[in-house]
Amino acid sequence: MQTVPERRGSMFRSLRNRNYRLFAIGGIVSNVGGWMQRTAQDWLVLDLTGGSAAALGVTTALQFLPMVLFGLWGGMLADRYPKRRLLFAAQSLLGVLALTMGVLTVTGVAQVWHVYVMALALGLIACVEVPTRQSFVVEMVGRKDLPNAIALNASSFNLARVVGPAVAGVLIHVLGGTGPIFLVNAVSFLAVLGGLALMRARELTTPDPVPRAKGQLREGLRYVKDRPDLLMPILLVGFVSLCMQSFSTSIALMAREVFAADASSFGVASSMFAVGALVGALMAARRAKPGKTLLVGGAVSFGLFQIATGLAPWYPLYLLLLIPTGVALISLNTTANASVQLASSPEMRGRVMGLYVLVFTAGAPVGAPLLGWVAEAGGPRLGAVVGGVLTLLGAGAAIMLTKAIGRRTTHAAVRGVAAAAAGVR
Repeated sequence: MQTVPERRGSMFRSLRNRNYRLFAIGGIVSNVGGWMQRTAQDWLVLDLTGGSAAALGVTTALQFLPMVLFGLWGGMLADRYPKRRLLFAAQSLLGVLALTMGVLTVTGVAQVWHVYVMALALGLIACVEVPTRQSFVVEMVGRKDLPNAIALNASSFNLARVVGPAVAGVLIHVLGGTGPIFLVNAVSFLAVLGGLALMRARELTTPDPVPRAKGQLREGLRYVKDRPDLLMPILLVGFVSLCMQSFSTSIALMAREVFAADASSFGVASSMFAVGALVGALMAARRAKPGKTLLVGGAVSFGLFQIATGLAPWYPLYLLLLIPTGVALISLNTTANASVQLASSPEMRGRVMGLYVLVFTAGAPVGAPLLGWVAEAGGPRLGAVVGGVLTLLGAGAAIMLTKAIGRRTTHAAVRGVAAAAAGVR
């Protein structure tokens, strides 16, 4: 009897689900507001410090450091408490922070330490909000449409990445400052909160909360270690994240230092990469389900295209190469995210996603300074090429480590069964 291959579905099929439709609409509004705030935050720091790049670096570090330190605990909270309530609380706090910073800036009393405190608070809230939000998607759409919903979320994020900074730049110029941008972002959270409030609870597939107990973090780590279908994508994302987070810096260096592009031309380069990422997300939305071939292929393609961008002899060719680079990166990210969520049991999904977000984020503090040093010592081209090579090596390391850990786990299980049999005798 022949099996009929699974067909690709509609690109926007998850939007047929009312709860997800509310979630997605709120997400689009909030993502645009979030990218506007990121632009305004950087501009405000530079304005308050007279253009200090160090202060900008401190702000970024404060915002991402909590995820590295406490991301696993955030995932554990996502398993313990109803995700919809956690998201409502987290989004409310994020809105209050934006409102507070907006008022401080508009009234002219904002200081750089205020931005530091806000960045740290944003990072702490994100420890809970990000793994909760990502693991909540399957409760809205179910397992069948999960890959599609994840891809649509990535599409929304990358569309906002194109639109948000551009709108922020115009508004900062027209309104004469960054304060109104924070206030606009504060208002944008009403779309998310309204969407969460209007959801039909009876249509959510909500697992029973995991009761509080000792050793739940270790339990989550062991769960991933013993599951190659989880370990592989998490390790792959962990290794590739050493380079993926710094690629936007590579774009800036290549445009300015290699091709002597002006500010507008640099903006075109960033947009080309974002367009590629958006195209990649929409392509992923048509796939029925993720696969290991697509996962590894996305990582390898991203590495090869990084090398190609570093070797591009002409700026127009460089711009064209940024499109498939964005496609490859988003294909990797959406496939890994969907693979991890589909393979996780409901009671472990929050902790697994906490680990996933941790390795996704933790690569930047290591990879960005390393590749920055390489680019400074040998030029931006060498930095891009080395980033591509490291991506390829990371993909190979993830595959080998998964196999090695899998063999050790299997051998340990066999020894345990043998010991138990010997004890029975």
